[in-house]
Amino acid sequence: MRAIIKASLQAIFKSPSAVVFSIAFPLIFILVFGFIGSGRGYRLNVASMPGSDTTSPLYGILHQVSILKWVDVGDTTDLRSALKEDKIVAAIKIEKQAAGITPQYKILLESPSAEQEKAKQLQSILYGVVQGMDPQIQQRIGSLASVDIHFDEVRDYKMIDFILPGQLGFSLLAAGVFGTAFVFFNLRQTLVLKRFFATPVNRSSIVLGEAIARMIFQITGSIVIIGIGYFAFGFTLIHGWLTLLEMLVVCMLGLMVFMGFGFIVSSVAKNESSIPPFANLITMPQFLLAGTFFSIDNFPKWLQPVCKILPLTYLNEALRSIAFDGSNLIDVKMDLLIVCGWGIAVYIIAARVFKWE
Repeated sequence: MRAIIKASLQAIFKSPSAVVFSIAFPLIFILVFGFIGSGRGYRLNVASMPGSDTTSPLYGILHQVSILKWVDVGDTTDLRSALKEDKIVAAIKIEKQAAGITPQYKILLESPSAEQEKAKQLQSILYGVVQGMDPQIQQRIGSLASVDIHFDEVRDYKMIDFILPGQLGFSLLAAGVFGTAFVFFNLRQTLVLKRFFATPVNRSSIVLGEAIARMIFQITGSIVIIGIGYFAFGFTLIHGWLTLLEMLVVCMLGLMVFMGFGFIVSSVAKNESSIPPFANLITMPQFLLAGTFFSIDNFPKWLQPVCKILPLTYLNEALRSIAFDGSNLIDVKMDLLIVCGWGIAVYIIAARVFKWE
């Protein structure tokens, strides 16, 4: 098995396609998005705080302001997460005052400290809306509503904090499916597996040797990707080395699951040219829909359940949660269990269809 690991590693490092798909492509995307920064465009993403007066005319008019994009973030915990991850500029709460008290409404804005400029822009928009509702605002400043801003001191959620875990998932999926499929198809077609069977080596040693070699290569690539993201673009590793180690554990789990897809593809493909179409049927939907390049919240509501079926979605979410939120492996156990569930299903199928000869 050691001989197989050594030979396989030599073959991987000498393969241009393996290096390009596993390391070069993810690094290119990281460099591009890292230099772009974290701009979100002109529209301001906002959310309504729990307990806000949704029956007030002010609430309805604010929902008609074109520059404001209202995001449904769920409960208070989800709202805090959206603020922390820079998904929204501010949370807005409209409170109706008791009868006879002026102003009639009190508007509270809660915004990350990194979004102060946009929060002040939002404050101006709100004053404009208030003035439109109260034509005599110039004579009676503050009679309709007051606007207070509270800034939360939270860590800046940069674009690299989102894009790098997605590129790790991209690398692992590509290597697990394409790499495994091509390797075992070629070993079978060139009769190398048949020659293995003439020696004392057993089948498990062959599979483990190839798997360990690919694992070593991918983990090395993951360390390179995370290191460049951390030192060049300030990628967040909230607990330093501990966070890095936990991310690598998740990467190893993801690679093992994705290799199962590769075993299936290598068995159903009739020739080498048919491997890419089969592999793309597995990888492309996940590359596009699993939150690799942008959040699945940007997709239409009807498409999001499809996104939440894919194993890469949960791998990406686990990596992001560990890196930025400081979660440990126990905290992301549901994401990892879903990935493991996919792995069990995939390897059951692979065991039935895999061909040695």
